[in-house]
Amino acid sequence: MKLASGRSGRKNRLGAVVASLAVAGLVLSACSSGGDEAATEETTAAETAATEEAASGEGPIRIGISLPLTGDFSQPGGAAKKGYEVWQTLTNQAGGMLGRDVELVILDDASSQEQVVTDYNRLINEEKVDLLLGTFSSLLNYPASAVAENNKYVLIAPAGGSPKIFEQNFKYYFFAQQAVGPDQGNEMVKYVESLPEAERPKTAAFVTQDDPFAAPVIEAMQAKMEALGVKTVYSEIYPPETVNFQPIANAIAQAKPDFVAQGAVFEDGVNLIKSMVQLGFSPNMMFQTSAPSNGLQFSDAIGIANTEGIFYAVSWTEKADTPGNAEFVAEYQKQFGADLIPEEDAADAYAAAQVLQAAVEATGGLDNTVIQEWLHANGVTTILGDLSWDEIGRPQGEFLLAQWQNGEVEIVKPDAVATSTTVINPKPAWQ
Repeated sequence: MKLASGRSGRKNRLGAVVASLAVAGLVLSACSSGGDEAATEETTAAETAATEEAASGEGPIRIGISLPLTGDFSQPGGAAKKGYEVWQTLTNQAGGMLGRDVELVILDDASSQEQVVTDYNRLINEEKVDLLLGTFSSLLNYPASAVAENNKYVLIAPAGGSPKIFEQNFKYYFFAQQAVGPDQGNEMVKYVESLPEAERPKTAAFVTQDDPFAAPVIEAMQAKMEALGVKTVYSEIYPPETVNFQPIANAIAQAKPDFVAQGAVFEDGVNLIKSMVQLGFSPNMMFQTSAPSNGLQFSDAIGIANTEGIFYAVSWTEKADTPGNAEFVAEYQKQFGADLIPEEDAADAYAAAQVLQAAVEATGGLDNTVIQEWLHANGVTTILGDLSWDEIGRPQGEFLLAQWQNGEVEIVKPDAVATSTTVINPKPAWQ
């Protein structure tokens, strides 16, 4: 499949999500507001008591979250859950928010766009939560944002930077990372541009999952690399359910690109590398989106030696000296294992909760309209660094460029925050 037809397929898929789920989010929200007899019968006495207690200004502040704890996005969804729970622990240890403990009400959306709509309607209309935090991925936060907007609830998302979300011009949605999807690869392009002409890649292959966050990263990178004179010799957009990457790897190997960029969520990134290893084709430079950020899961899946030299864009590193980062890492390791490095997705979720906390404490209340107005006008310091947003919730910063080196992740660009002064180029051959 050529790039043009691949783009068309991705847009058709996103168009279907846009057309059906946005309407579903609004319709289901409106229906839920009217009350559902069956749902009311299922509401327990404990839930009713908790709701009455929260309404009186007593008891915990209840924050509703839907996460993909099962299904395709269960790995990053589980990591996000850990990040939220670490934030809850540290916040409650410090006295909570507004002098009240924080309670997280977490539902499993099973990686389903339809279920995430149901979950956020339930959280708002049945659970009567005070506040919301976002789910994982642009695909799920797109419909979730429609529910939140219709109910005038702020939704701060740890993962959800697809341009499609911001085309809705919502006021209540905020993406709690440094930049939107198309800008994720900017530091990679800047690095290539900084190389002497003789050391730059001459040819490139661009492949991506049909994912509303990953695909715009690769499309934007392809355009910027072509503008630098790098010739595209292969491009492909593959369905999310793709498991066999041998045909794609074969096509890449035949094209012999110097540089390979993949919009990978996790398993697709692992499977493409495994297929290239089997073929014995190793590009001089390789960039992936989210897959390499999954730490041990990534290195265990492809072998620690094969991580060497792989680039990826990242929002966070455990080595950063940002305020509160050391406390986050320490508490994460206390809860989940002393030798574990937190996943980026856990850190992003923690940062999203920090943003919500900052807005609540700055405004002195739980009024979602006041909170969204404050966030549009103010920045927040998080473990990712300083975050700020434009009038429709788009962040206004830049991602970091990371590289696997000697079995660890190092930040290599920009220089001001680099944890390593060395950039591995070319990438060593697969082992």
